[in-house]
Amino acid sequence: MIVKSPHRGRWLTGIFLLTVAGTGIGLSLAQPTPRFLRPVDANTIVAIVNDHTVRMTRDGVFYIVDPALLLSAGPAKDGIPSIDHPSYVSMDEADEWIADDELVLVLNYKGISRVYPLQILVWHNIVNDVVAGDPVLVSYCPLCGSAVAYERTLAGGSAEFGTSGKLYNSNFVLYDRLTDTLWSQFEGLALVGELAGQELSALPLDTVVWKDWKATHPDSQILSRETGFNQDYDHDPYGNYCEDSFVLLPMEGRAHQIPAKTVVLGIEVNGRYAAYREEDLIAHGSILDRIGGARISLSRDAAGIVSVLNLSTDQSIEKMRSYWFAWVSFHPTTTLNLFSGS
Repeated sequence: MIVKSPHRGRWLTGIFLLTVAGTGIGLSLAQPTPRFLRPVDANTIVAIVNDHTVRMTRDGVFYIVDPALLLSAGPAKDGIPSIDHPSYVSMDEADEWIADDELVLVLNYKGISRVYPLQILVWHNIVNDVVAGDPVLVSYCPLCGSAVAYERTLAGGSAEFGTSGKLYNSNFVLYDRLTDTLWSQFEGLALVGELAGQELSALPLDTVVWKDWKATHPDSQILSRETGFNQDYDHDPYGNYCEDSFVLLPMEGRAHQIPAKTVVLGIEVNGRYAAYREEDLIAHGSILDRIGGARISLSRDAAGIVSVLNLSTDQSIEKMRSYWFAWVSFHPTTTLNLFSGS
């Protein structure tokens, strides 16, 4: 059985009402977003950074994605407030307000296990954390179902991240408070700004069911509801978004292979992309496949942690859990591997 995060709220025609701090914030794509920057000739290349072609607008702004493709999300910059001074509580205390079937994010880093309940992340999207003395970014995009963790150390030192108020491929765009560069939450890639083309280093982050995690990791630290903001964490502002068929942007043909919000695990091996339905892995316990000439395995333990291994090299492979439409939007050449009997 796939356990879904409850979403409660309401949709109006073309507008999603997201209540933040008691104020209705409209999320609408009904009108086209104007080009706030004027790109130069598309053939003008400023630099190649990490294999990404960096161009510059006439205004002197670097970019690897046309800034016109970054759409207004409705909330202004930092309209969805990040958690910059997180505090943590014990497993017993958190168990009083986290339901057994609720989804949480877990980060295991340098011997420390931290849990980030989605009931909190849907209101904030970002936690600027410090784990084992290292600056860490934990982020969740409710629109794409994508949870990621990155090292938040840039060339100029550690940087806090915030919500920019923009979307790219229906995914929240972040910005760093060191250079004001805009970043893809999904890829950890700098899209527009001084650091265009730079990439954040990813850290393993898993989405698990609370009852499974607490049974096996009693010493975990759980993000407290004492965030400094007056939010109703018993209420999910996205309503039944994760269960209905609505998506913000039109989908290309590939996205219709399976229901758009099917939860998938996406991977990249030797330049090839593949995706697997989470329900298939839950049903089978493990999956063996061959991608890009490599034999790979996907497995899921009792706590819900998913491991992906390249059997040809005995090396771990990063995975991304998200909705199918989001994964294929960023990786349109993906091979979707379905397993019967799920």
